[in-house]
Amino acid sequence: MPSLLCCFVTDTEERTAPAGDRTTTRPSLRVILVLGAMVALGPFTIDMYLPALPDIGTDLGASSSAVQLTITGTLLGLALGQLIVGPLSDSLGRRRPLIAGIGVHVAASVLAVFAPTVAVLGALRVFQGIGAAAAAVVALAVVRDLFSGNTVAVVMSRLMLVLGVAPVLAPSIGGALLIAVDWRGIFVVLAVIGILTALIGVWGLTETLPPERRRKSNLRAVLGTYKSLLGDRAFMVLALVSSVAMGSLFSYVSGASFVFQDQYGLDEQQFALLFSSGAIALIGASQLNVRALARWSPLQITVSALAFATVAGLALITTAHFEFGGLVGFVVPLWFLLAGVGFVLPNAPALALGRHGEAAGTAAALLGALQFGVGALIAPLVGVLGNTGVALAVTMTACAGLGLVALAAAAKAEAH
Repeated sequence: MPSLLCCFVTDTEERTAPAGDRTTTRPSLRVILVLGAMVALGPFTIDMYLPALPDIGTDLGASSSAVQLTITGTLLGLALGQLIVGPLSDSLGRRRPLIAGIGVHVAASVLAVFAPTVAVLGALRVFQGIGAAAAAVVALAVVRDLFSGNTVAVVMSRLMLVLGVAPVLAPSIGGALLIAVDWRGIFVVLAVIGILTALIGVWGLTETLPPERRRKSNLRAVLGTYKSLLGDRAFMVLALVSSVAMGSLFSYVSGASFVFQDQYGLDEQQFALLFSSGAIALIGASQLNVRALARWSPLQITVSALAFATVAGLALITTAHFEFGGLVGFVVPLWFLLAGVGFVLPNAPALALGRHGEAAGTAAALLGALQFGVGALIAPLVGVLGNTGVALAVTMTACAGLGLVALAAAAKAEAH
């Protein structure tokens, strides 16, 4: 396997754009905090209102399935928004699309407060997702503007800390808000969070894409850039690896409550603690990745992590099927699987973005859209397969295995 990766590694490094003003030095805490605030807007937008879903259905006279479609609307907005904002950020600079996108998010949040039907709320959630996508894609593009080499993966590891913590905190904050306000009040808070994110982004970061590095904004140029990205086999393989890793994470988020509460009989508080422990495994791995990068390349770590996650997943399938060890027998290999995913998520996107620094915004947009799109398609498979421990184990393991096979196939093709 290492020999097959040689050409793939070399090609990935050769396609990295000239560094220009980018640096390989340690990123400042200020930059990490600003970028972290920007990428956190998406998870907060998705998850903060989750505890209020039953109340929304009751208030608007909608079924639970109809209310759940508002989540799908948000994910759709996040995917579409990145495809739109990415090219705009390459042609107009990073700040203007960021401000405009978050403006859309804030407006949609305010209008959601007055939503009379679940259909209207679902439509507004799409626009919320589009606005949140602007913050996410600009943050990733700024990383590529400012940094190069392994430093990109280091910064991505720090941002993974935010992406791991935010989905855990957001529902808890939403639940606490429901003590004082109804579900509409949560959207007021989301509007405030959007405003704060815009202020942090504008005041905390200068423009990172000077006019001389900007690209044409006409439709033909945009489509040409996307065609170039889609035609880059290594980029697409790395994007696929990033996407299936995200799909594994989404599977855990969507299926864990059913498995732990229905199959293992945990109550809501016990589930929350166990769910958080899984997030800690993911976050811990992403932070250990910073130390690992001092010794190994991002691609080496990605391959090893996928292999580790696949082995852990096979152990998880075995313990789930034979009910070996009960809850402990299920949770321990699950933690190891999540840790493997935690190493993949910072490195695969960093490698993909490193190939197209000259179109960082568009590359980040396509990468993000694929992550959310593929992740949204994979996550429901746990329910389709029965919302059991075996279903969760099979789905998550298949994602890790698919990523490993994709990298091996790409490396073999490059070698020939």
